[in-house]
Amino acid sequence: MFIRRPRKKPLANHEPMRHADHARPRTRREFISQGFSIGAATVMAPSLMGLLAGSGSANADISDALKEQCGATFQGAGKIPFVCFDLAGGANIAGSNVLVGKSGGQMDFLSTAGYNKLGLPGDMVPNDPASVAFLNEEETGLAFHADSGFLRGIRQTATANTLAATNGVVIAARSENDTGNNPHNPMYGIAKAGMNGMGANGSLLGLVGSQSSTSGGNSMAPMNLIDPQNRPTKIDRPSDANGLIDVGDLTSLLSTEDAVAVMESIHRISDAKMRNVDTKIATDDEVKKLVQCGYVKSAAVVDTFNNPAALDPSKDANIRGGIFSEADFDGEREFRKTASVMKLVIDGLAGAGTITMGGYDYHTGERGTGERRDEMAGRCMGACLEYAAIMGKPLMLYVFSDGSVSSNGRIDDSPEGRGKGEWTGDNQQTAASFYLVYNPNGRTEAIRKQIGYMRYDASVETASSPAANNVNQLVQTVILNYMALHGEEGSFASTFMDHGLGNATFQEALIGMPGIVSGTI
Repeated sequence: MFIRRPRKKPLANHEPMRHADHARPRTRREFISQGFSIGAATVMAPSLMGLLAGSGSANADISDALKEQCGATFQGAGKIPFVCFDLAGGANIAGSNVLVGKSGGQMDFLSTAGYNKLGLPGDMVPNDPASVAFLNEEETGLAFHADSGFLRGIRQTATANTLAATNGVVIAARSENDTGNNPHNPMYGIAKAGMNGMGANGSLLGLVGSQSSTSGGNSMAPMNLIDPQNRPTKIDRPSDANGLIDVGDLTSLLSTEDAVAVMESIHRISDAKMRNVDTKIATDDEVKKLVQCGYVKSAAVVDTFNNPAALDPSKDANIRGGIFSEADFDGEREFRKTASVMKLVIDGLAGAGTITMGGYDYHTGERGTGERRDEMAGRCMGACLEYAAIMGKPLMLYVFSDGSVSSNGRIDDSPEGRGKGEWTGDNQQTAASFYLVYNPNGRTEAIRKQIGYMRYDASVETASSPAANNVNQLVQTVILNYMALHGEEGSFASTFMDHGLGNATFQEALIGMPGIVSGTI
């Protein structure tokens, strides 16, 4: 006798997942990946003094040479803004979202059984002539499944004109399931990815992201790339961005010019006293310089960044009431977090950033939860692309997750399940990452849209690229592609001397897109 078990109801976007086959969450990472805790956002900065940074004309009594010596000129590196999405828990990327093919590229289709494992039934596979509607090859340049949750979300916040100037690359690469131990996060590498190790850097901050962790995200950063002086500062709401510049009550009591003059005077008094003090510390000169530079930087930041509201996305009509409706912005924390990070990065105040989104461990025995959460992530991705378009800036947007999921073929035919296969378990073999590049001068033709490949059964071919079975080398591949966008791939080996990507000839096969700027923008 056939007994039909009741269908599970999909979970709301912020409802936690209580898996019967998982132990109770105990760590921060486990709480985030199962949706019990949200993903926050971080800003990478050299130090507290580094947050108070800028250059200004009113600072006449402090020489330009001294400001430069103290790092108070704050012009940024002028590199392409970089934002990455860390989908915590093991999200589906390959197949049901971005197409990943065999050795011939995205259009070298997998078997029907392979697509079934990726959550696509036989009547929704992209290579069936009867279901040609399920292939979307042109809209973003990168081929998506036409009913991709990511793509549905991207369309809601990015215009057709923005997407027409976008292209992308998918990377077939497995990673361990559902663990923060994967060194996925490329931010430290992006910060030094350039000529002479000078990579992404903003005029106010180094990097922005989503967790108060060493990496700035849910997943770790490769140990050999971590720079303790560039540890992230947490940013996950507009008030955090607005609060990056705070000199207490001084500017509320005085004009900007008078406030700068006060701090210049404090600098001169402090400098005079410090010359007559023996700190009895071996690094006496360095200590005195730090004290001196603190006042120099404070004066410079007030002069340059005298309107903290300029950092606040809730005050930006292009974002609140523009990309996001006021109701959506005020009602959805993921939108406010995304807006806070993307504004700092794309405006050039920060060099690069991570946005962590929690709850992507969505093998809940139904499909609707994953579909909704993928769409939410897509809306946030599209917002970044659209804001870059509004500001006339290029953008590299990178998406990764710790592990992936697979389906046993059982169909969720509910409206939210969309007739697709239920996600029934973790599966690191089906994992992939991808990046999109917006070019304000028009879509850049990709050299290749797929790096590495899958076998016909939807398992990553681990010999297909250095990134396919090594997360450290996946990060190196992403960094190489970022440098290639600046025409600086030739400096990769000298900048990252312990890399594992082979010689320059081999590296050419790992580059998806050519340069869109020369050095800086």
